[in-house]
Amino acid sequence: MELQSLKHGGGGHSHHLKLNIVTVENWITTNARESYIYMAYKDSIKELYIRRARYYDLTANLYYLAGFREWAYRKKAVKALGLQEGATVVELGCGTGLNFFILQEYIGDQGQIIGVDLTPAMLDVARRRCQHNGWKNVRLVEHDAASYEFPARVDGIISTFALTLIPQYKQVIERAHLALGTGSKLVIGDLRIPAWPRPLVSLAILLTSPFGVNREIGRRHPWEAMQSVFGNLHVDRYYFGAVYIATSTKAQDQTTV
Repeated sequence: MELQSLKHGGGGHSHHLKLNIVTVENWITTNARESYIYMAYKDSIKELYIRRARYYDLTANLYYLAGFREWAYRKKAVKALGLQEGATVVELGCGTGLNFFILQEYIGDQGQIIGVDLTPAMLDVARRRCQHNGWKNVRLVEHDAASYEFPARVDGIISTFALTLIPQYKQVIERAHLALGTGSKLVIGDLRIPAWPRPLVSLAILLTSPFGVNREIGRRHPWEAMQSVFGNLHVDRYYFGAVYIATSTKAQDQTTV
């Protein structure tokens, strides 16, 4: 009886071990597949913006013909940061540095801008912009925002028309929360699918597709993650609901907890 019980117990243990091995193998396979899909997606976005870097500013301005006031939205997003002179601000997806003009007005020569972007061609344009304007307080970082590690205790973090391109935007928001000092803000300005007639939504997606916009991106809601992580949220909407500027404030310093 003891021998039979031992054999039975051993068989059960072996069964559970096999199940655990299968679970681990499935987890590895799933994560490997997701990693491969993201790498392919990231490469496609990178290639897209390499091609568009040289004429990005010009083509972005063409949307003014449809009443899309991109510069005004950028100014509102930067203003929402509430930056003081001498502040350090991180911009995710800084691109060609269009926001640098506005940020410089707030932080002055004693402040610092850390511009992070995936695409070296976009950063080359940003670098020339800094040289042309004599900005010595801008540090450009070529890095995927999805895995970027923020410096500690920054005074503001901003992303305009960029963060929804990143599927892991919630993880980015969580790291941003840890990096901000008490009272500092995260501001995201981006596009969303508005409550328009379906044909009009399809047309808007078609017109913005040269910048990587599609329905999946339009369904991403970073502001919901901001509310969850920060515990507070303010959202302003523009362009008939297609543009939003979301602001969350670091209410309690948890960087040392």
